[in-house]
Amino acid sequence: MPLVEPGLLDILACPSCHSPLTEQDTDLVCTSPTCALAYPVRDGIPVLLVDEARKPE
Repeated sequence: MPLVEPGLLDILACPSCHSPLTEQDTDLVCTSPTCALAYPVRDGIPVLLVDEARKPE
C-alpha cells in the first residue's frame, strides 16, 4: 500500500537538496546519495521538514 496518494510522489522533492523522493518502509527518502534524508509520513501526510528528517539506517 502506498504511503502517499498516487501522483503526489511525482511532484514532491527533498526540501534540503530538491532531489526526487522515493517510498521506503514508512518514510519518504531522498534519492540523492549525498543527502539521503528520510522524511516521516504521518497519517498519510508527508512531513517535509528538514528538522524532522533523519538519516536512514
